[in-house]
Amino acid sequence: MTRIKLDTVDQKILSNLQANGRMTNVDLADRVGITAPPCLRRVRALEEAGFIHGYHAQLNQGALGYGITVFAMVGLDSQAEADLQAFEERVTAWPLVRECFMLNGEIDFILKIVARDLAEFQHFLTGELTQAKHVASVKTSLTIRSSKCEPGIPLAEFGLGQPRPI
Repeated sequence: MTRIKLDTVDQKILSNLQANGRMTNVDLADRVGITAPPCLRRVRALEEAGFIHGYHAQLNQGALGYGITVFAMVGLDSQAEADLQAFEERVTAWPLVRECFMLNGEIDFILKIVARDLAEFQHFLTGELTQAKHVASVKTSLTIRSSKCEPGIPLAEFGLGQPRPI
């Protein structure tokens, strides 16, 4: 079942799951004001319709030994669609690259890269990234700290604000 228009209950489900994807269906149903069976049906419908792509744990990269985050601005020597797609496919094979965006303007791609230390990042930069086919330029910026990390999307457009604390 694919629903195009989200009603208030769907919006509340999305808001609550975005804030805490681990909550039980019973807790979710209670928070959105319906019983558990229809809540589960709605969640499954939202998943099938593509509104929910998946669930994950937000890990503490520093605690797990990944102390370096770098943004790399990559310029290719060709913007032919086949070359852009080939680069994107190559990026998927690099575990240190956590996010990749194609951009409009002087830079073709921006990559978010995590590494255990500068040596690991440098090895990736010189041994993988700059050696990739059609890579013409790479400019990097090492992050100092993260001031905000809020996964998901702003759901205020639904008039929901933040779900109440657990």
